[in-house]
Amino acid sequence: MQYSYYEKTLQRDIDFIRNKIVEMGERAENALRMSLQAIIDNNREMAYKVILQDRYIDELEKSIDRLCLEFLVRQQPAAGHLRFVYAAIKINNELERIGDYAESIARQMLSINSISPRPNFEKVIEIANLAIPMLRNAMDAFANNNSELAKATMHGEAQVDEARTNAHNNIVKSHEKEKLPLEALAPMMIIASRFERSADQACNICEEVMYMATGENIKHQGKEAFRVLFVDNHDACRAQMALGIASKLDSDRFIFNSAGIDPTEIDEKTSDFMAGMGIDISHQKPKFLNQIVNLEHYEVIISLAEEADVAFPPAPTKTVSIKWHIDDPSEGRGKPEEMKRAYERTYQFLDSHIRDLVNAILGEDE
Repeated sequence: MQYSYYEKTLQRDIDFIRNKIVEMGERAENALRMSLQAIIDNNREMAYKVILQDRYIDELEKSIDRLCLEFLVRQQPAAGHLRFVYAAIKINNELERIGDYAESIARQMLSINSISPRPNFEKVIEIANLAIPMLRNAMDAFANNNSELAKATMHGEAQVDEARTNAHNNIVKSHEKEKLPLEALAPMMIIASRFERSADQACNICEEVMYMATGENIKHQGKEAFRVLFVDNHDACRAQMALGIASKLDSDRFIFNSAGIDPTEIDEKTSDFMAGMGIDISHQKPKFLNQIVNLEHYEVIISLAEEADVAFPPAPTKTVSIKWHIDDPSEGRGKPEEMKRAYERTYQFLDSHIRDLVNAILGEDE
């Protein structure tokens, strides 16, 4: 079968872009592997190499973007060829993010590499050893236009999420038992989250491969959950009340969570008051802000105390930051009747504002 000049140049350009994406994937995977090895060997030199080499990933990402845009203008592709270049643009972006995650891991490792005794990275390494093969499989699926491999690779996400949860719990317990100093707490959390996010990006790549290979867009099947986070000083009273009230709404369109800057045990008076309102919060667990996985994915963050405003991400951001600075009734003093009224005021404020916020969000979706 004879191919026209147009068909030959079209295939040549597609092969060139595909090879560049594969190269990008190899660089991103290598950056993750090097950041992991830097952790295992406590190797500062390797960590610095990851940081320095990230600029090459950034340059390649810009180059591929330009190639794809030129391809669109020059070839004006349709059908499968258009899906390919669309997927290539998206995958290129996902790989650049993975490079950023690897750089972040290396920087966090450098910030704690001299701490003694050395933190236990066993659980973090477990996440990495799940995430990196997922990226390799995702890129193999792209290179070979293999939708079945892409679909199978995505099934590993649940295992990575479980490993990340175990790692975070282990890190917090180590800190509570004074085996991990405070200055290492946040870097360890970030390292675990960055490896887990790399697995998420690998799943995103698989979604693009499935679209490229089959035309099936699985990314928006059903509406994604809307994430809302309540933050206060200790995650012991106001944030727990807010979480209990919000969870009672029983809407599958939302994921609610709470955190504290310096969390303590749930206040007993708060738990008793909420039980009287028909809401059981005794099973809820106060969390450090750093324990919130994928904080950047929360659409709304609500600060319930001035000190909690540090939870707001810096601009520019798509996260909506809201201040509901209200008194903490658990810190009040007075007669039982006065204390009860203080709790009731806080409850009524949170209940009315949460319902208004939820209705506003749902109204936007209509």
